[in-house]
Amino acid sequence: MLVIFDSKYGNTEIIARAVGEAIDVDVLQVCQASPADLEGNGLVIIGSPSHGGSYKQEIKELIEEPPDLKGVNTAAFDTRTKRSFFKYAAPRLARRLQAKGAKLVVEPEGFIVLGMKDPHKEGEIERAASWARKILTQPAGNP
Repeated sequence: MLVIFDSKYGNTEIIARAVGEAIDVDVLQVCQASPADLEGNGLVIIGSPSHGGSYKQEIKELIEEPPDLKGVNTAAFDTRTKRSFFKYAAPRLARRLQAKGAKLVVEPEGFIVLGMKDPHKEGEIERAASWARKILTQPAGNP
């Protein structure tokens, strides 16, 4: 099991580390991860900030490399401001993972930040930990 994230201002990293700590798994920044980390893993949780309604390019490059992700259980999250003119990263990321053959364990989740360089909305870090624990109780492929 593994959490992979990308973070521009540190907000997504904070959530990723809360998720990893809650379920006692390794947490890697996307630049530390390789396609091999995805292919043979029982559960991969991937997080990205929402930028222009999508996930970051480094995440795109990582998940595009493996030919397929069959048998990999996944979950996706993003960090986002409460108001956005665009859609959010996590649902798009989840759809792409599923298109590559991965099984989505839970619905994609978004965690609110007050601004790009501002802290998280109160309670979001705790909510991230709770979301992570929920992932372990869900059957794969039935969010």
